[in-house]
Amino acid sequence: MSKADELYDNAMRTRDQGDLPGAVAILQGIIAEEPTHALSHSGLAVMLQKLGKPEEAIAHALKVTELEPDDPFSFTQLSVICQRCGRIQAAEDALAKARTMQGGHRH
Repeated sequence: MSKADELYDNAMRTRDQGDLPGAVAILQGIIAEEPTHALSHSGLAVMLQKLGKPEEAIAHALKVTELEPDDPFSFTQLSVICQRCGRIQAAEDALAKARTMQGGHRH
């Protein structure tokens, strides 16, 4: 397991203990050292949204789609984060991209 992955696991334990700001700090430390650690960006997107920081949350969710452009889940997560941050059109666009990648169709 890489150092980044070990720190990520620590961040998740910190979150589970109710220390969201502490978990965010750990994740921010990871991406400072390893900017392409997608799991950390993903975690930051969720946690920053919960902390009421929509612009930062969306930025991290977008970064996940850049790092993992072939993963439909990255676009699904972007959709959820955008929706929770009140960016409905961006949420719908991201969800449509995820569905297209999965071969689904909108009816």
